[in-house]
Amino acid sequence: MAGRFDMTGGHPALDLVNTLEARLHARPRERLATYEDLVAWAEQDEILSARIGRGLRRAAATCPRPAAAALGRARRLREALYELFTAAATGRDLPAVSLARFNAMLRMALSTLRLRAVGPAGAWRWSEETALDGMLWPIVRAAADLLTSDRLPRVRLCDADDCAWLFLDSSRNRSRRWCDMTTCGNRSKVRRFREASRR
Repeated sequence: MAGRFDMTGGHPALDLVNTLEARLHARPRERLATYEDLVAWAEQDEILSARIGRGLRRAAATCPRPAAAALGRARRLREALYELFTAAATGRDLPAVSLARFNAMLRMALSTLRLRAVGPAGAWRWSEETALDGMLWPIVRAAADLLTSDRLPRVRLCDADDCAWLFLDSSRNRSRRWCDMTTCGNRSKVRRFREASRR
């Protein structure tokens, strides 16, 4: 299962956004085509353990309609995150409709967050991590943290003309331009070289 999804976003919320490939094309490629895909993605991004993932697959096989509804919520969250983080990356105000959708999910996520004792200290735990959409709540919280942090200006939109993936620029001089140098970066360099050769 390792390597099934591209995790170049550098943040779980951005990795979720990037599960729709070729977003700007007439026929985007949906990487979250099934509930199984959603579970596999969450396992690869280490949001879910393999044990919980197995339980969710069994529950989805028993209750396919609720699983399909959870997949729909994941896709709606993805689109709200795309709108919010694209606006932030391009210096625009956060769109009100997407922010309202996100806030509705944030209320649900935070309602499942509990402080539990871990020896003499406390730790955050998700009370509904085994719910069919339980993997969404850590993503929602992580997205809210990023949207309100000083790292938000490091969210970038890939510089390639035909890519709309987002990533968190963790380079020292904040100079990263592409979601992945080996794909979008190389394509852009080849295109520029060909254009220069024709002159």
